[in-house]
Amino acid sequence: MENTPTRLTEWGEGSGCGCKIAPAILDQILSSSGSFSQSDPNLLVGNSGKDDAAVYQVSEDLAVINTVDFFTPIVDDPFDFGRIAAANALSDVYAMGGKPIFANAILSWPVEKLAPELAAKVMEGAKAICKAAGIELAGGHSIAAKDPIFGLSVNGIVHPHKIKTNSGAKSGDLIYLTKQLGVGVLATALKRQKISEKDYMSLLDTACRLNSIGEILGNHEEVHAMTDVTGFGLLGHLIEMCEGAGLSAEIDLKKLPMIEGVQEYINQFIFPDNTYRNWNAYSAKTKGVVGMDLVKLCDPQTSGGLMLAVDPENKAWFEDSMKQQDQVIWEIGQFTDRNEFVVEVMP
Repeated sequence: MENTPTRLTEWGEGSGCGCKIAPAILDQILSSSGSFSQSDPNLLVGNSGKDDAAVYQVSEDLAVINTVDFFTPIVDDPFDFGRIAAANALSDVYAMGGKPIFANAILSWPVEKLAPELAAKVMEGAKAICKAAGIELAGGHSIAAKDPIFGLSVNGIVHPHKIKTNSGAKSGDLIYLTKQLGVGVLATALKRQKISEKDYMSLLDTACRLNSIGEILGNHEEVHAMTDVTGFGLLGHLIEMCEGAGLSAEIDLKKLPMIEGVQEYINQFIFPDNTYRNWNAYSAKTKGVVGMDLVKLCDPQTSGGLMLAVDPENKAWFEDSMKQQDQVIWEIGQFTDRNEFVVEVMP
């Protein structure tokens, strides 16, 4: 009798960034905890906002970035799991306009049920991505537990005047994305064993691609704000940007870039359960969403792209700069003065 290959996605209900705590529950946890009050003036970015990483100033021209991100398996192959988890964690440093300098691994592994050799492959995948980012995987911490979990704590650096927060957008700024949407849908198709080989490769290509353009964007003054699109979906992270800046936004549904093949799975009702969790959290703040279009907006992304707020007066120069960097971008909408709804979706 042949051995059945281990399917990592069978471990845990959620997968990737889709296993995040629901937005409403997370707000309850953070708002009721007095331990997050902060008074250190050198802590430039902390828990007072909903940003991607913490930033601490150590000198006049140097600030340190720290972030941590981990999750349950999003794919079955342990090497690919490690690659995606590492790229996702590194993204938080890039989203602040920073440069990663080293990382530590976080590993939870059911050693009595899953072979240690599989965990070693996860580590190999993470090291491959760290090498691509030009950093070392310096160390880490591991525990024996019932669920496989992996991620990184990443340290980076940035000039204090070049930090990109998610709350710096201005009315009129154009909204750009640097990756297509649909990773959560494809991951669900994989978990249900419905995905084609071609679409699986699209999943890997998107989720393993580094958001290293963020380090370059830290030098672009016309980029007023930046965040990465992950577990709360495009809509959730756009609402965070709007509320942080006291603005609203209009997005063009037809301009949302979707990974090829994703719509076919949506038509079969193949998408993460947490898509509805995201919609329930953000629907009251949103206007213009019809039927299953909510999936495109609320699909929890893992290692998604960067979302940018760009000065419209610099549109041509910015787009040309991105072409010179071989960075594909999609313009999807615009920030506006605050309206009754935080986000309005145009058909």
